Parts: sequence; C-alpha cells; structure tokens
Amino acid sequence: MAEMVAFLTEAWVDALNDAAQRNDALQQACAALDLSVEQEVAGGPNGDFRYHVSFDHGSVQVAMGAADKPGVRFSQDYETALSIAQGGISAQRAFMTGRLRVGGDLSAVVECVALFEQLSDVFGSVRTDLDA
Repeated sequence: MAEMVAFLTEAWVDALNDAAQRNDALQQACAALDLSVEQEVAGGPNGDFRYHVSFDHGSVQVAMGAADKPGVRFSQDYETALSIAQGGISAQRAFMTGRLRVGGDLSAVVECVALFEQLSDVFGSVRTDLDA
C-alpha cells in the first residue's frame, strides 16, 4: 500500500512529482512543450500554498513554490482545491463556475487540454490523506 501523504504539503508535491516522473505516456505527451504552470491555493490550513509543474521537452517536474516564468497560472481557494483533489468537482467545472481562475497564456491552456487531463489522471493516482 502506498504511503499516505497530507494534501498541500511538501510530501504531497514530492508524491506528485514521483508519479509524473514514472509516467512514460505523460513524458511523451509533452515532448514538444516548454511550459511552466503555477498553482496557487489561498486560505489553506497552513496559509497560502504554491507549487508548479514544468513541462520541458519530454520532462515533467512538480516542485514547491512559484515558477520562475509561469506561462499559465491557476488560482483557487482551499475548498475548491480540496474538492478538485477529492474528485468532487472537475477543474473544468470549477473554472466555468468561477471557482478556479486562470491567468497567463490562455491559448496554451486550450492547446494543452488533453495534456492537463492526462496530468490530472496521473495526479489522481497519488493517494492523499486530505483530512490531515
């Protein structure tokens, strides 16, 4: 059984990174892409939380903190982030209802929808203790 990790912690980001690194299909899907995506979650139990995903020509890395040059920024409150992580609401639905805000290069978001869905599936494989 996989070790449980607490949501929005360094251990959680490390687990996301490990899952992304192990997924060959995800690596292949971003072979032609150079993009950093920043996630900001406001109002969490330990304050605001920021992490980013870097796609670099076939390499995917998830790391703590802000991206150096984010092409896309997603921001949401803690309740929305938790609901997305638990599968209670899709990121697309959260965006359509104004709970998930998007900034930066919106054309990159549109062009990368399938990649973001694949990334979401990979992240869904991380077993997370969301109540910790």
